[in-house]
Amino acid sequence: MNYFYLKILHLVGMALFFGAGLSTAFVKVNADLTQDAKTVAFAMRHIVLADWIFTVPAGVILPVTGLLMTDWTVQATWVRWGIGLYLLTGILWLPAAFMQIRMRTLAQQAAEKDEPLPSEYWRLTRGWTALGVPAFIAAALTVYVMVVKEPLW
Repeated sequence: MNYFYLKILHLVGMALFFGAGLSTAFVKVNADLTQDAKTVAFAMRHIVLADWIFTVPAGVILPVTGLLMTDWTVQATWVRWGIGLYLLTGILWLPAAFMQIRMRTLAQQAAEKDEPLPSEYWRLTRGWTALGVPAFIAAALTVYVMVVKEPLW
């Protein structure tokens, strides 16, 4: 595939990846602030769905198009930095994604029983945040390295 089209796909993947991540955080934080199980259940259903529709495909598009643009050559230090930061993002995101699925289930159960969200939901939320903040920072640093084409240090 032509470099120009690969780059366009890569940029679309980055926009989807960032957009989904920021939207997820925004929706979850605002739903959680209500402390209403029905509101949170609705939000968590759509957060998990958005990950499958946007984040997962973008997570595949990014490394594939990135490696194709480099002709599978990862000699440049900045490319290795980008790959490392991207992998770190994925390592942090994966357990957070499983936490989201569990939180969705807990919120749905609470909503069906018309009960408050259980303490496990709030414990998972703290873990999700603890993983999500550094994942977002790693993703932002990945974009920085890819744009400036220089290693961080």
